[in-house]
Amino acid sequence: MSIDSLEWESQRVFLAVLRSGSLSGAARLLNIAQATARRRIEKLEASVGVSLFLRTPAGLVPTDAARELGGHVEAMDAAARAFSRRAGAGAQADEGVVRITSSDLLGVEVLPPMLLGIRQAMPGVRLELSVQDRLEALPRQEADIAVRLQRPSEANVVARRVGALRVGVYATAACIQAHGRPQSRSQLRDLPMIGPDRRLADRRRLAEQGVIDADQDFAVACDHHVAQFAALKAGLGFGVCPRQLARPLGLVQVLEEEIGFDVDVWIAMHGDLRRVKRVAGVFDALARQLDAWLAD
Repeated sequence: MSIDSLEWESQRVFLAVLRSGSLSGAARLLNIAQATARRRIEKLEASVGVSLFLRTPAGLVPTDAARELGGHVEAMDAAARAFSRRAGAGAQADEGVVRITSSDLLGVEVLPPMLLGIRQAMPGVRLELSVQDRLEALPRQEADIAVRLQRPSEANVVARRVGALRVGVYATAACIQAHGRPQSRSQLRDLPMIGPDRRLADRRRLAEQGVIDADQDFAVACDHHVAQFAALKAGLGFGVCPRQLARPLGLVQVLEEEIGFDVDVWIAMHGDLRRVKRVAGVFDALARQLDAWLAD
């Protein structure tokens, strides 16, 4: 059998094994028997003529060939999901899947309460929420709607600025009581701070905004923005945070006259999807809610 004639079901099992690390995990993901998953992997390996996984006591470890093929199968899976979303309901239907992609902090801390209202207003819509730093491509239909912290630049994309995150330096009242309230940037840099670990772009952005020095040491260093926010709420140190998230939690802003900057928030979709009723409805409702929340 040539590679062109490989069954998509075998490739789906291959992708599920990559994601779960085991045949049993793949079987659970796809709701098939483990023996079926094993046969499909063996058939796929025979078809491509190379081993795709190393069998170890810890599970199946992908070979270099598997990693190389994995990106292609991921793209095929995204295309298949996009086809299903588009074909599963007509343009005028109120039912079907709408996939929303967002950065981690917005996707975890901001969007879910907004999506509750949308689900109540549009009960026939099933929502997929993809929370990750990688920008899913709207022209390739990897997602229907994107909420981003930078202006989308893809062709044929409809984008709307819905406001800005008002970012400042915050800490809990208990943290300020324990370490003191800084009266200058130099004092702040001597206090326990929360910031990026290995993400140089984040460190560079904070340095450009005057929050840190280029060689700043952090008491808590993490590249995950939700984890940084959790550390801030726990009182582990001083860190940057949007005012819209900080104030409802009672976090205290410091050096508000010296440090503060805006991060624009955009919502975007492919222009063709304006004709798809359920996608356009979710886009407009989410845009209204984001605009109101960011203006608060």
